[in-house]
Amino acid sequence: MALKKDKKKVLGEVFDDARVRGFLAARPPAGVNADFHCLERAYRGMNAQNFATFVEFFKADGRDLNAANPAGQSLLSLIAEHRHHAQYAAILRAAGAG
Repeated sequence: MALKKDKKKVLGEVFDDARVRGFLAARPPAGVNADFHCLERAYRGMNAQNFATFVEFFKADGRDLNAANPAGQSLLSLIAEHRHHAQYAAILRAAGAG
């Protein structure tokens, strides 16, 4: 008997502001910078429109756009390796990441 998923994956979903802000509360695993963890989680879980809104909230909260992972990479440098990173990288750069 095969198990059925109870929810369909929705791609490109637009989140409301409350849901976008919820990503700010993400708690990192031990040894991971909290700001990097929030940024990476938002990048992986949001379309570019939502991510742009998240970055505005992130900055307004006084968070660090250049926070690094345990390997010393910022999100901007990490996503440069990804195929569809251009929109997200542009959002980070426009917000002051470098």
